[in-house]
Amino acid sequence: MRIALRSALVLAALGAASAASAAPKDPSGTWLTEDGRAKVKIDRCGPGASNICGKVVWLKSPTGPTGGPRTDLKNPDPKKRSRPVIGLTLLDNLKPEDAKFSGEIYNAEEGKMYSVSLQRESASELSISGCLLKVLCGSQTWNRVPDVNQQAAITPGDAKAAAKPAAKPQPEAEPED
Repeated sequence: MRIALRSALVLAALGAASAASAAPKDPSGTWLTEDGRAKVKIDRCGPGASNICGKVVWLKSPTGPTGGPRTDLKNPDPKKRSRPVIGLTLLDNLKPEDAKFSGEIYNAEEGKMYSVSLQRESASELSISGCLLKVLCGSQTWNRVPDVNQQAAITPGDAKAAAKPAAKPQPEAEPED
């Protein structure tokens, strides 16, 4: 009986160790997309913070042709087409699965959702694999970047104000004697 109990404890410990090694590495942080056109901030979310979510925090070209913020123009829902891309959620509640996180990613450039899996390859690389209809598939590697220098959402008034240089203060007149 003692041998059976001891064997069960050893097997349980080995099973827990192998389950822990299969758990995905935390991808939290800010990642530069492979093409360098966007930074995505990934954080824990969902029940018990076991899932991950990600939103756009920086764009190489944050403004559109009219000078306003770049928006979600290709969204299939016309009501969402005026949403700024900065601040847009691309990854929503991806769930841990083996050594990766799986779910869906939104591609604002096409207005489409893709099945996706994320897996940290190293401290500085995140592997992204996605498919549309399980037929058209591709992968990218995103690189970790510092969490600083993120853009704030830009409003049309902000873009005009940024284009004008600030007025130089005039020197005060010297008092006459």
